[in-house]
Amino acid sequence: MQGLRMSEGKLVWPPRLPKWGYRERVNFKTGMLFLLPWTVGFLVFTLYPMAASLIYSFSIYHPRRPLEWIGLQNYADLLKDDLFWQSLSNTVYIVGIGVPLTLLASFLCAVLLNLKVRGQSIYRVIYFLPSIVPTVASTILWLWILNPQVGILNSMLESIGIDGPNWMSNPIWSKPGLILLGMWSMGGTIVIYLSGLQDVPTSLLEAAEIDGANWWQRLWHITIPMVSPITLFNLITGVIAAFQYFTQAYVFSGFQGLGYPLNSTLFYSVYLYQNGFLYLKMGYASAMAWILFIIILICTLLLLKLSARFTYYAG
Repeated sequence: MQGLRMSEGKLVWPPRLPKWGYRERVNFKTGMLFLLPWTVGFLVFTLYPMAASLIYSFSIYHPRRPLEWIGLQNYADLLKDDLFWQSLSNTVYIVGIGVPLTLLASFLCAVLLNLKVRGQSIYRVIYFLPSIVPTVASTILWLWILNPQVGILNSMLESIGIDGPNWMSNPIWSKPGLILLGMWSMGGTIVIYLSGLQDVPTSLLEAAEIDGANWWQRLWHITIPMVSPITLFNLITGVIAAFQYFTQAYVFSGFQGLGYPLNSTLFYSVYLYQNGFLYLKMGYASAMAWILFIIILICTLLLLKLSARFTYYAG
């Protein structure tokens, strides 16, 4: 093996590494200088906060008082906190219902936008535009759309004889209203699906059509399996984002003092924010953050484990 030293006919470990010349040393120093801003940013803004939050999760921390070590007390208190379980339940609702609905709607829209029709690029732009609207602005816009008295959605439902619900203050309809808001800004997911649909081999579709397969059979047996890696990617990123659901719920509940109707829109990240920055219970909030990290990690690993059953990788 290259680099291994011989001593009296025997291999010697560790091997002798080749010496760097002047050019290699200069290139290495230059590369490290380019990496320095990222390294400093990672250490200061990512690694240090993570380590500090882990320590705070085992203690009572207040900006004006010294740190008090309490072990697992914060985690034990969380298990007895009804609002913790309520916020987790609300978040699981968004993950379990909102993410699959968004993926399904995104895929169907991508299939339609992939059809060769006149004005195809214009339709694609129209579907993508809502995803670049700032989250706060789009949430306020949807508050007017979902307004039970003057909202567009209830007016449309009334025109066909349906009495629209009170989307903002009814605990049953508050989370579906937020899911509608999320589905309105799914342009990024549509674009990702479109890129996957462009890679589906036309030869397979043409061969299936020659064999007599209709549109639905080609979609189910060829298109969907071929874009399954895209589905897995969108599913994992969607689950991670849904577990951190914050901005829409915070604006939705805080606008015009609507509050959280029977805590139906009190999501995990919102409750974490309240504990950390409103009640200044940093240790309690840090414990919540690490529990959320573990939940997301377990869900991600589980999805990756189960993906072998439905994900097809060409080659």
